[in-house]
Amino acid sequence: MADKSTRTEKEVRKIERELARDEKELKRLRLSVRGLTALVLIGLAIAGAIFAYLTVTNRSVYIDKSDIEAPEIDLSASAPGVLNDMFVKAGDKVAADQVVARVGDQLIKTKVAGIVTKADAAVGQSYNAGQTVVAMIDPSQLRAVGHIDENKGLDRIHVGQYATFTVDAFGSKQYSGIVDEVSPEAQSGDVVFNISDKRQEQVFDVKVRYDTSLYPELKDGMSARIWVQAQ
Repeated sequence: MADKSTRTEKEVRKIERELARDEKELKRLRLSVRGLTALVLIGLAIAGAIFAYLTVTNRSVYIDKSDIEAPEIDLSASAPGVLNDMFVKAGDKVAADQVVARVGDQLIKTKVAGIVTKADAAVGQSYNAGQTVVAMIDPSQLRAVGHIDENKGLDRIHVGQYATFTVDAFGSKQYSGIVDEVSPEAQSGDVVFNISDKRQEQVFDVKVRYDTSLYPELKDGMSARIWVQAQ
């Protein structure tokens, strides 16, 4: 009886060891399946991203020559005189109706709040009526402005189209906006020659409006690249 009992215990231990091995193998297989599933999902995600990129690229018009701009606001005196005082310098933030300079007895004031871009005149300098004394911009009017040759997809760009853009200073970070203006006439003085037939190619401006409160890091004069999601 003792021998029989010993054999039974050995068989039980053997079965337990086999069950343990089987359990380990099952866990390994489960991990392999999970890993394979993860790889498949990653592959599908990459394929989807590539497809989306190619689709967008095929639909978009790329504008390489672009920058961040705001219309310059020129402040001048209504009568000729000598600059007696300059109260600001380039880079200063100014409020609406703020005095920035004095020409003769006339105080030069801002009309809107903004940032001074030019105020380098020396006291004692003479000014004609209407001559710019101080220049400034309104940051809320900043746009991403693309300069596109007329034969590079201009006919596909229209007001209201969605656009994305990058700014050189911030690498590949993407910004978004809406086309709110396509210049009705070519830039004066900007003519590109087509080398193949020596024909003149005119350059037009495409302006992309964006929410300036979302992108306060963007500054006037920064270089950019624009992709317009054209039809």
